[in-house]
Amino acid sequence: MTAAKILIADDDRAIRTVLSQALGREGYDVRTTDTAGTLWQWVRDGEGDLVITDVVMPDDNGLDLIPRIKKVRPELRILVMSAQNTLLTAVKATERGAFEYLPKPFDLRELVGAVERALSQPHDGSAATTAAEDDERLPLIGRSPAMQEIYRVLARLMGTDLTVMIYGESGTGKELVARALHDYGKRRTGAFVAINMAAIPRELIESELFGHEKGAFTGAQARSAGRFEQAAGGTLFLDEIGDMPLEAQTRLLRVLQEGEYTTVGGRTPIRADVRIVAATHRDLRQMVRAGEFREDLFYRLNVVPIRLPPLRERAEDIPELVRHFFRQVGGEGLPTKTLTAEAMAYLRNHTWQGNVRELENLVRRLAALYSQEMIDVGVIRSELAEAPGEIASGARLPTATPGGSLGESVERHLRDYFAAHKNELPASGLYERILREVERPLIELTLAATRGNQLKAAGLLGLNRNTLRKKIRDLDIEVVRGLK
Repeated sequence: MTAAKILIADDDRAIRTVLSQALGREGYDVRTTDTAGTLWQWVRDGEGDLVITDVVMPDDNGLDLIPRIKKVRPELRILVMSAQNTLLTAVKATERGAFEYLPKPFDLRELVGAVERALSQPHDGSAATTAAEDDERLPLIGRSPAMQEIYRVLARLMGTDLTVMIYGESGTGKELVARALHDYGKRRTGAFVAINMAAIPRELIESELFGHEKGAFTGAQARSAGRFEQAAGGTLFLDEIGDMPLEAQTRLLRVLQEGEYTTVGGRTPIRADVRIVAATHRDLRQMVRAGEFREDLFYRLNVVPIRLPPLRERAEDIPELVRHFFRQVGGEGLPTKTLTAEAMAYLRNHTWQGNVRELENLVRRLAALYSQEMIDVGVIRSELAEAPGEIASGARLPTATPGGSLGESVERHLRDYFAAHKNELPASGLYERILREVERPLIELTLAATRGNQLKAAGLLGLNRNTLRKKIRDLDIEVVRGLK
C-alpha cells in the first residue's frame, strides 16, 4: 500500500522538522511548507491525504483556510495546531471542520495518535459549520495544560446536545463553563436559564422547575412558567444538582427519560426542548452509594463529565486572570492597578481555597480600597492573611485595627477608595456596590455559623426567610448544608 501523504504548514522551521521526522519514522510521506498559500495550492491540486496546519502564518490564517479546503476537498481531514491557546481558537477550529485541535506545545505521541485516528476513521460526509468571524469576549481565561484539555472537550461538545455534568470546587467557574457551552453551541439563539438547587426551598423545587397551574396549591393565584419552559429551545443549567431532594430527582429522571413533563397541577404534557447542563461540588458517586442520589439519574446526567481544576492546580493562569479582572473592574469605573513581580509570585504560591472567585474578590478589593497604582507584596500578604473574617469564597469583612470599631475600619477603607480616584468621582451606583461588599460576607458567614440552615440564618440576621433566599440567589452565594 502507498504511504499516506501528510501536508504540513507552519512558519516555525523547528516544528516542521520535528513533525517531518516523527511522522516519517511512522512511515508517512511528509511534505512541509511555511506558507498557507503553498498549502492551498497543494490541496487544490489534489495532493495529500491529511493536512496539519498552524493558525498564524505570514500570508494567511489557518482557520480561514479550513472552509476553503472543505469546499473543494470535503473528505480531507485537517489537524489544527496553535499557540493561541484559547477557547475561541478551539471552538473555531472545530466549527470550521477541523478533525482535531492541538494546543502548542503538544506531545508528539498525541499528535501521531491524532494522525492515525484521522486517517483510519470513516468520514461522515457532513459539512462543517462556519463560525462567526468576530472575536467575542473570552468566556474562560487561562492557557495552562489543564484548561487546554477543557477547551478541547468543550469545542467538541458545541455542536451537540449531549448532557454535561460539571464537577468542581466552589469558585472554579462552573457556571462560566455552562454559559460557554450555551453561547457557542447550537442553542445559542435560545435562552440560558440557571437554577441553584441549594437556594430553592425543597417544597418549591418542582414548581420552580416545571411551573404550576392556577390553584395548584395555596397561594398559586396564577399560572407560572417553570425553568424548563423558560429555557425552551435553549439551555437549562442545574447548579448544585447534588442538593436536589430525592422526590424531585425522581421527577427530573422521568423528564429525561420521556422527554416531556407536566406542570404542578397540570395534565397536558409539555415537550422538554432543552439541553441539560448540571454542576456540583459534591461527590455524586459517593452520594449514590449512600442512597442520597438516584443512580439512574446520575447516569442520565453524567453523559459527559467535565472536571474543572482548582486554581492551585493551574497557578500559571493567575497572572492572566489578574489582568483580566483588573480590566473588568476598570470598565466599571474603578482605577486600574498593577502588581509587582514579587506580589504576583506571592499570588501564584497561595493555596486559593476559594479558587477563581476568591482571586476575583481580591482584585476588586485592591482596585477599590487602595490608592497606590502599584500593589506590592506587603498589601497582598496582608489581604490574604488568615483572619477570623476570612471564608472559603475569599469574601471577608473589613478587619478593624486594634482598638478600632468595624465602622472606623469601613470608613478608613472608603477614604482610601475616594482618594484613589484623585480629582474624579467613582462610577455611579456606589451605595449598592458598598452594601453588596458587606452583605455577601455577612450572609455567607451567618450561613456557615448555622451550618447551612437558612431558617436559622434568617432568624439570626433578622430577615424574612424569603428575603434571605432571594439575597442568596441574587448574590450567587454557595449554600452547603451540614458544615462543621
